[in-house]
Amino acid sequence: MGRGKIVIRRIDNSASRQVTFSKRRNGLLKKAKELAILCDAEVGVVVFSSTGRLYEYASSSMRSVIDRYCKAKGEQHQEKDKASEVKFWQKEATNLRQQLQNLQENHRKLIGEEISGLSVNDLQNLESQLEKSLRGVRMKKEQILSEEIEELNRKGYLIHQENEELYKKVNLINQENLELYKKVYERYQNGVISNYTIPCSISIHEASSIPFHIKSCEQSSSVRQANAPKLGLVLYGSKMD
Repeated sequence: MGRGKIVIRRIDNSASRQVTFSKRRNGLLKKAKELAILCDAEVGVVVFSSTGRLYEYASSSMRSVIDRYCKAKGEQHQEKDKASEVKFWQKEATNLRQQLQNLQENHRKLIGEEISGLSVNDLQNLESQLEKSLRGVRMKKEQILSEEIEELNRKGYLIHQENEELYKKVNLINQENLELYKKVYERYQNGVISNYTIPCSISIHEASSIPFHIKSCEQSSSVRQANAPKLGLVLYGSKMD
């Protein structure tokens, strides 16, 4: 009779377990040595017993076998990572192409193209989307116009303030000019100024919002005296206190 099939499970008896470990360890190391010799392979075997004892075999040296193992494992990991990255980006590109196609179809529908095959519900949904988009556009337009109106109002207010400041400065200059005119007129009345003309004339308008204005004058030949200079003082009828 042949030997019965052995069930592969943990041996409960410690003595039997130790004997089995010793036999199979020796057989494993023997097979590893034969594999290295027969096939010219670099073989490394590491075995730890249940008590923690180390048993090892290496066809060259255990260090070189371990270094070669780590290098090969790292290269395999890198190749696997590269392959995974390529698959990821291929999937991402497929998703982006699908999204682009969907957006292009929606755009054509929104501008009224390729809607012949749509049902009534689809057309109603499309109409609702267009109305919603139109409301958004109008709200944005109103917001921009309101902001522009506020900015124009602000600039108008600043210009109005500047105009008021300029008007105050003009009034101040007018008052100074009026005082100067009064002094010149008094000196002329007192005879201090004789046979001398002022190169421009000053007129005063009491009803005007601006007290007076200055304008150039030209004397007529009938008024000009023979020995007088060409420029003269022309006084208009205005009440002086």
